[in-house]
Amino acid sequence: MGVWGKAGGPPFLHNSKLLRVPHPLRGVVLAAQRVGADGFAILFWKQDKPHRPGLSRLPSVTLVAMPDGLKRYYGGDDLHFITFSCYRRRPLLATPRRRDAFLRVLDQVRTRYKFVVVGYVVMPEHVHLLISEPQVGDPSLVVQVLKQRVARRLRPRPPRPGQGELFAGPAPDGDHFWQRRFYDFNVWSRLKRKQKLAYMHANPVKRALVASPELWRWSSFNSYYHGERGLVTLNESFPK
Repeated sequence: MGVWGKAGGPPFLHNSKLLRVPHPLRGVVLAAQRVGADGFAILFWKQDKPHRPGLSRLPSVTLVAMPDGLKRYYGGDDLHFITFSCYRRRPLLATPRRRDAFLRVLDQVRTRYKFVVVGYVVMPEHVHLLISEPQVGDPSLVVQVLKQRVARRLRPRPPRPGQGELFAGPAPDGDHFWQRRFYDFNVWSRLKRKQKLAYMHANPVKRALVASPELWRWSSFNSYYHGERGLVTLNESFPK
C-alpha cells in the first residue's frame, strides 16, 4: 500500500475509475475516485525519497467538481478565501444596518459551524471572507447557510417600527438575493494569507467608498490595526 502499481495507480484502486491530475495547490500527483454525482474523493501521493520508487500517502482531501466547472478542495486544513455577490451585483448591502445585519449572522454561523474567521470585508454588492475549514460541515455548507439566513433577514417584508432603514434601498429581484455560485481560493501559506487580507482591507478604498481602510467599519482592518472588537470575532478557534 502506498506504492504505484504497473497500472499507474495505487494497487488497491486498480479496478476503480481514477482521475489522475496535478494537484493545483501543492504540485503533487494524486488519484481520485468518483463519489456520487458531485465530486471526487482525493487520495494524495508524493515521492517518498528520490532514490526509492515508493510513494507515501498524505492526508485525504475532497475535490468537489461543480456543474459549471468550478472545483473546490476541502480537507487539507487550508484557509479559504471566499467571494460571493448579491444577485446581478445589485447593491443589496448598501446601507450600514444591512451590512451590520450580515456581520451578526456571520458571527452566529461561525459559532454554529465552528470555523475561524481570519478576515472579511462586506461591500455594497459582494462579500469577501477568509475562513478556516469548519468543524461541522464544509465551506460550501457554511456559505449556503450564511446566504440563506441573511436573505431571510434582509428580504423585504412589512416593516416593524424602527426597521425602515434596514430594508431601505434596492429590493431583491423576486426571491433572489444572492448569485447562486461562490468562488473559493485555497490559501495555504502565510504570504497568501497576508495578500488576501491586504486585498480585502484595500477594497473599499479602491472603490472610492472611503479615503482610508479604517473608515470602513465592515472589514476586519480595525480589529487588526487598532485592536477594536467588531461584530465578528476574529481568530477564535474551537476545541475539537
